[in-house]
Amino acid sequence: MKHPHDSGTTHGSPTRPRTTTPELLPAVTFAGLELPTEVLRTLSERGVREPFPIQAATLPDALKGRDILGRGRTGSGKTLAFGLPLLVRTAGRRAEPKQPLALILVPTRELTQQVAQALAPYAEALRLRIATVAGGTSIGRQIAALRQGAEVVVATPGRLHDLIERNACRLGRVRITVLDEADQMCDLGFLPQVADVLDQVHPDGQRMLFSATLDRDVDQLVGRYLHDPVVHSVDPGAGTVTTMEHHVLVVHGPDRYAVITEIAARDGRVLLFLDTKHAVDQLTRHLRASGVRAGALHSGKSQPQRTRTLAQFKNSQVTVLVATNVAARGLHVDDLDLVVNVDPPTEAKDYVHRAGRTARAGESGSVVTLVLSGQRRETSRMMAEAGIEPTVTKVRSGEAELSRITGARTPSGIPLDGEPAVPRPKNTNAPFRGLGTSKGASRGAGGKSRKAGEARKLAEARKAALVRRNG
Repeated sequence: MKHPHDSGTTHGSPTRPRTTTPELLPAVTFAGLELPTEVLRTLSERGVREPFPIQAATLPDALKGRDILGRGRTGSGKTLAFGLPLLVRTAGRRAEPKQPLALILVPTRELTQQVAQALAPYAEALRLRIATVAGGTSIGRQIAALRQGAEVVVATPGRLHDLIERNACRLGRVRITVLDEADQMCDLGFLPQVADVLDQVHPDGQRMLFSATLDRDVDQLVGRYLHDPVVHSVDPGAGTVTTMEHHVLVVHGPDRYAVITEIAARDGRVLLFLDTKHAVDQLTRHLRASGVRAGALHSGKSQPQRTRTLAQFKNSQVTVLVATNVAARGLHVDDLDLVVNVDPPTEAKDYVHRAGRTARAGESGSVVTLVLSGQRRETSRMMAEAGIEPTVTKVRSGEAELSRITGARTPSGIPLDGEPAVPRPKNTNAPFRGLGTSKGASRGAGGKSRKAGEARKLAEARKAALVRRNG
């Protein structure tokens, strides 16, 4: 039998698989796919009537056991596109301790929870057990869950690697493997661990890889591990989603903090993206001191903190989620209609993934990027690469145009945590990093300020001593 690694490709130059386009797809319904009665009943109970395009495209081939390469925008229904075939084709089998039968690899802790929760009703209907494996949570509980037996494991590569090293998990019986958000796993440096996992699963198994981009590393995985895959690329990029609006708001440096605060105080939820953990924490504290119900999400938070903040954002206890790119992948929040790039992304694919948090599953939404005049050229280049033609508007805080585009309004100013309101910092023309300056610049300015203050105090002490001596 031909080994999957020998699929007529060479490392680094894989043969491009054939592509199925939406125009060639026949009309597909869940009922017409001959899914088990239990799955059809669960779909109906959850109000899932018709397949999304990515599901209609991939389900027929995936249910037949074909290797799948799915390309498309996040928020398009990919979880059921790979999840239903994985569950249906695993149903009826029972996992032995430490030996799962199906594996879903994702890049972040949040995605392990989200994927497991989305598939749980269908797994329960088919009497399949799901275990989640990710860092930031108890490894002891994960070892126990695997020891009890789980047919399906949803995992991040790092923690799965740790469990394999401890002999708590063996992959030789895994016959269906899914790589979700493969490009981000490669971006995060997981390529060696992903390859190691794929070397350990059953060599004749089915592999499904979903990725928004096919850069060199992802192409390497496709060529090396997918056997005669079918490519389904049916969802548009952010630049062609007709329900998504893109705005670039040019702001004046000293006014930037006020603009951000007024947008955050809008009536409705908003997701704010910044580059650093420090900046996220600083802005969150400022917003809460201004009366805005904001929560912070970044990799420096513990998993319970991250889970709680996400839950509060989804149920609107928190109306503003201030986050780093950790929230740019896989995060799904119903009816989120505004995403704001407080710090403009430097790469097109980061923009696409941030934008993908809104206008999901056919809903409408807006993506707003704040820029200073000196950032316009670089931001225009990045957006052109992403295929975006934004509407560019100069705005100031308190103006009707800012409110029209974002729903901005004046915050209450009543602190939420019992602390005095944070005074607005003197902003500079640098990108927002905490208090309006870059991390390095802020640290440097602080150093100069301390030295100047110390010199001033020393001079005053000398002057006082001289007065006493001459007095």
